[in-house]
Amino acid sequence: MTKPITRARQFALAAALVTFAAPAAAETFIVAVGAARNSLQGRSAELFATELQERLGDAHTIEFYADAQLGDERELMQKLRTGTVHLTLLSSIMTTVSDEFALFDLPFLVADRDHVKRLHENLVMTDLAPLAEERGLQVLSTWENGFRQITNNIRPVTVPGDMAGMRIRTPPSEWRVAMFNEYGANASAMAWSELFVALQTGTMDGQENPLTNIDGGNLYEVQRYLSMSGHVYSPTYLTSGVRVWNNMPEEVREAVIEVAAMVQDWSLAEGEAADVALLEKFEAEGMHINTVDREAFVAASAPIYELFSQRVDGAAEMIETALSLAEE
Repeated sequence: MTKPITRARQFALAAALVTFAAPAAAETFIVAVGAARNSLQGRSAELFATELQERLGDAHTIEFYADAQLGDERELMQKLRTGTVHLTLLSSIMTTVSDEFALFDLPFLVADRDHVKRLHENLVMTDLAPLAEERGLQVLSTWENGFRQITNNIRPVTVPGDMAGMRIRTPPSEWRVAMFNEYGANASAMAWSELFVALQTGTMDGQENPLTNIDGGNLYEVQRYLSMSGHVYSPTYLTSGVRVWNNMPEEVREAVIEVAAMVQDWSLAEGEAADVALLEKFEAEGMHINTVDREAFVAASAPIYELFSQRVDGAAEMIETALSLAEE
């Protein structure tokens, strides 16, 4: 015999239905970068945050922070793991997560920006992203950081020997340090936030960065020589924490992926256009600009490739894949 539904039970069922049908509570998601707001990384991240907010409407709130307000790359990477930051851009520091990411620290590996997109689809997301995921980081997209160039206050750099004894700042990557030491420099890693003062005071003689970072950090104000080497293409990865990503509402994750793809195209195009405009700006600011002897640097880079292949599992296969993608 069916029991009658009491008034109390009617209220309980109604409350349960309301709870089941209620939309998810609005959440705030934090997008933060260590880069300068007016650098390409900063502008790319801000565009991403703005477009993501527009895509989500009033359902959720996106907060954006730049200029290392919430920490440099190392601190932001840790905050992804703890969930206090939801999305950030990580660049050369990814080599501290997994040695395989140092593939992008190999000199003269990347041909052009079309090559970058093929590398994203056929190497980053297939081979590198799973390694980051094992360490608590969810790589979502590959954006422009740019082809890196050399600046200093001592002399123009044409051949590797011109760098003998120069104190060169690099990002926190043992392979970048090894590369410049191989060229004869005295290289050491330093946080981006410390770089301007180090160049201004002479603690460092020079550094290497994409032109957009040199501009965004106003490094042209404290550097005399710019040597166009294009020695490394340095990507930056839109990254979340694995736990953070898995706990995001599905509609937020879908929006992140869609907006990230749009910003990837924008950042690559912006980087290419900026390279032309910034050379004119830097020359007008008084920098002395020259082009390096590429063949001399390629020859001097051979030991780095050999060491990388010896020390990193699967390196030879990744290099072969990367080079084959350049030819498509």
